[in-house]
Amino acid sequence: KTEGNKDRTMSVGLALLLSLVSVSESFAFSSYSAPSFLNTGSITRPLGLVTGTSSQSFESSKLQAYIDPHFGSPSSPLSHPSRAKGLVPKGYVPPPTQVDAAWERVKGMLGAIDAAKKVGDGDLADSLSLTVYSHLQTLSYISPSTFYSLLLSHLPLLMPFVYTPVVGAACKDWYGTIGHTGLETGVYIDGFESSKSDIVGILEEYKLSHPDVQAIVVTDGERILGLGDLGVHGMGIPVGKLHLYTACGGIDPAKCLPVTIDLGCNVSEIRDSPGYMGTKRSRDLSVEEFDEVMGNFMEAAMQVFGRSTLIQFEDFGNKNAFRLLENWKDKSTSFNDDIQGTASVVVGGLLASLKITEGIDKLSDHTFMFLGAGEAGVGIASLLAYAIQQETGCTLASSLSKINLCDSKGLVTSSRTDLAHHKLPFAHDRDSQPVTFEDSVKMINPTCIIGVSAQPQTFTEPVLRHMCGTTENPVVFALSNPTSKAECTAEQAYEWTDGKCVFASGSPFDPVEVRGEVKVPGQGNNAYVFPGIGLGAIAAGATSVTEKDMYAAATVLAGEVGEDRLKVGCCYPELSSIREVSRKIAVRICGDV
Repeated sequence: KTEGNKDRTMSVGLALLLSLVSVSESFAFSSYSAPSFLNTGSITRPLGLVTGTSSQSFESSKLQAYIDPHFGSPSSPLSHPSRAKGLVPKGYVPPPTQVDAAWERVKGMLGAIDAAKKVGDGDLADSLSLTVYSHLQTLSYISPSTFYSLLLSHLPLLMPFVYTPVVGAACKDWYGTIGHTGLETGVYIDGFESSKSDIVGILEEYKLSHPDVQAIVVTDGERILGLGDLGVHGMGIPVGKLHLYTACGGIDPAKCLPVTIDLGCNVSEIRDSPGYMGTKRSRDLSVEEFDEVMGNFMEAAMQVFGRSTLIQFEDFGNKNAFRLLENWKDKSTSFNDDIQGTASVVVGGLLASLKITEGIDKLSDHTFMFLGAGEAGVGIASLLAYAIQQETGCTLASSLSKINLCDSKGLVTSSRTDLAHHKLPFAHDRDSQPVTFEDSVKMINPTCIIGVSAQPQTFTEPVLRHMCGTTENPVVFALSNPTSKAECTAEQAYEWTDGKCVFASGSPFDPVEVRGEVKVPGQGNNAYVFPGIGLGAIAAGATSVTEKDMYAAATVLAGEVGEDRLKVGCCYPELSSIREVSRKIAVRICGDV
């Protein structure tokens, strides 16, 4: 109002009103006891909430049915039994009108966000982004058909508000964003007190309304994006991932289950806050106790839902993630998206970048340097070594020699005695031991740097300018999420390399004009691959997900980058094509099973 901007004032006012409406709708809906005839698997959300708002069934058994482009677009009037008599007006509003109305609501909020950004009010823009997230989540519980129709119609625009980067802020304030509404967001399992029989009971109860769960995303919230330990407030990650399984992979939302295992939280300011919704206890389980809890969950899930149920591990801490995957990769249809999914999407981007870089035609022509040697870094490096082997037929030792890691203590070398087991394959003999990333770059002279450190502004101007002196087109992947954790921005990367680099990030950046040329940053979004991998595994009834599957997904992704994208320096396809990418990945996975 002070600036006299009527449109902006109205947009912000509308956003506030809609956030209040969302809360009131959520509270009323979560408090309402639905009639028993509404409690059927085909019209309930996988988040434990009976919606009663759609008569459409998403049952399907064949791959093509999963990929129906009209999925989630209700087209028939609601039958009389699907609503409790007298609770809604008599008139019928056609589904397209419902979706249009939902879009007008969201579009108003997006306009307010843009207005806030234009006047430099980042705090307001962030607050309004959370309002959009909360509104969309509420819509997904109350009217999933409208939600998915809206999401599919505006996928590139709305994906950041369903998953990264906004989901990170939502998880940091999970109670304030979602928890206070009373909506059921998934299954929470007390890891301290639940036996296997207890977990079986919880899942059997869930199965009463969701008899055909085929995909589970599970976390313990210890390493949420680049934000660290958020405990049970990390539930936003499984919820968001499963929204993308549906939107990008066409998987029936009634067959998806988000799970959080409550194993405490080591961040006292989160754990001890009044709004923390989990057990107010630190993570004090031993390795053996952790393995027992997760073993009980895995066995219970397969007992209740079937041996071939897809189980995706998400955002577990480094000390447990690799061991958890190793323990279960051959005994269940499971994978870790942070380790393997990230690896697949990054290798896909690197394969596509070979069509842009001058003088580097194969992965084996590169010298790679990673900043970050945790789950994502080692996962990418391992699949990259596999890809180089497939490309050249060389030995594993030879492919590993092309890959270097730098962690918080400096370059990973064979002389170091403090290395975790998963770093050892990448510990090479070196004459010296650089302790900074910049010094490591000057020693190794990489042609490609990949940031997965969650340490912002670590890809500095001296680093990138040094790379320009050793290679024509440096490849710069600043992949840490959310945006605030990126190792550098797209604008910095292009400016410091005189527009010569191939740049990709984990969260989206806008196109950048450099010396009269428009450069389009790529976004190495895991959503390019994990929905298709999951869809293929489910459709084929796979009993495991392998490294071969991850590499296959990467090669499919690389092949989907069109010439128009390559010309502007982008090594990933348009997000609008993501369902077609998922379909092709699923077909390849099915063919490999």
